[in-house]
Amino acid sequence: MRYETPAPPAELGELDGLAYSLWLPDGAPWAGVVILHGAGSCKESHHDYARAARAAGLSAVCFDQRGHGASGGELDGRALTDVATIAGLLGDVPLAVRGSSMGGYFAILAAEPLGARAVVAICAASSDGLWRSLRSGELGFPADVPAVGAFLAEHPLDAAVERLRVPLLLLHAEGDEQVPAAHSRELARRSPDPRTELVVVPGGHHRSVQHDAELQGHSLRWLRRVITAPAVA
Repeated sequence: MRYETPAPPAELGELDGLAYSLWLPDGAPWAGVVILHGAGSCKESHHDYARAARAAGLSAVCFDQRGHGASGGELDGRALTDVATIAGLLGDVPLAVRGSSMGGYFAILAAEPLGARAVVAICAASSDGLWRSLRSGELGFPADVPAVGAFLAEHPLDAAVERLRVPLLLLHAEGDEQVPAAHSRELARRSPDPRTELVVVPGGHHRSVQHDAELQGHSLRWLRRVITAPAVA
């Protein structure tokens, strides 16, 4: 059996201490997506989604958050600034944000300051849950605990969703052992945008949904629909 090596990113680099991979389609992209990994993960864990996004005509960028992967230092209170810095690599295109777990939390928070048109949040962690895990040392990455704690206290996720005027696609596995699926159900209930969609799949675990090819395809079709359709008044 013959195996073909997947095409590499268009660019690997570092910006303001953040290691990134940039993925560009063959033609002009109809949108760009910033891809955020979860606690203790890295950009390479989401290259499967970046490749799918590129094949669907989007530009995509993954990056290692501070204290993760090839990015040095500690996670601190600059998380939203870091997302904006990396989003600039995508150029002047409509933006979306996609994140998993801790990345889902940051994706929802980053949407408004970025002017993003849509958010895909997978098993999004809550600020309270992240704070409990951070204090207990369960997250296992370098962090400026006081700075991150202050950030989490200042940015409760429920309130952020209630203020958000863009649609959310919330994906969750019923069998998630870390973040209950009820959390995504509550976020969907709080979202004021009628285009928000909730998908909860049976079984699975905390990391299964982000790598499900069918759900990746669903999220890309959803992004095209909500980004290219006329804005909701």
